[in-house]
Amino acid sequence: MKEKSLRPTTAIALCILFIGIFAYIATVISRDTMIGFDRPIIDFVQGWETPYLTPIMKGFSFIGSTKVVMFLIIAVTALLFWVFRARTSAYFFFFATVGTGALNQTLKHIFKRERPEFHRIAEAVGYSFPSGHTMMAFSLYAMAVILLWRQIRTTSGKIALLAFAIFMFGMIALSRIYLGVHYPSDIAGGIVVSAFWVVFTVFIFDNYQQRKKRGLVNS
Repeated sequence: MKEKSLRPTTAIALCILFIGIFAYIATVISRDTMIGFDRPIIDFVQGWETPYLTPIMKGFSFIGSTKVVMFLIIAVTALLFWVFRARTSAYFFFFATVGTGALNQTLKHIFKRERPEFHRIAEAVGYSFPSGHTMMAFSLYAMAVILLWRQIRTTSGKIALLAFAIFMFGMIALSRIYLGVHYPSDIAGGIVVSAFWVVFTVFIFDNYQQRKKRGLVNS
């Protein structure tokens, strides 16, 4: 975790902003007026379809699947807890990533948006909004950057970490549109609600660490 805490005013402002954007997207979707945003993007992305690109996109989609993500969550949590003895970071990482999954499933069952039927390259089950792959990828790679940023001493190393995280998240999100299993608005909704959740959990755990340093909570 970072030594400097996320300021309450900053955290609250960001959370309100992300919730507001998500509420706007959800409202437009509920009125069935998002198709003007979704359809041109779907047509553009699926226009890239080739026999060579499709397996690559399926590969990135698999990396963002529940099985792979849960394996990564358990592996990273175990490493943080038992190998690096960073228990607070382990709790933070586990709570943030698993909480993202729980939040996604809750929102999916609230909105119950059906998946697109324009041109389906892969099969997917469940509701469409917000994208679970996008939410989990955003939280997973954001957590990686937050936990590793201060451990990397060189500017080039930090740039490489950030670039890798953005690339992995971007490709996983893009693959869902390419494969025809999500609307772009599902992706956008997933990004902002995950951003809200990451800011919220960072603030909670930063605040806990500061209280712990002042002796206000037990170790």
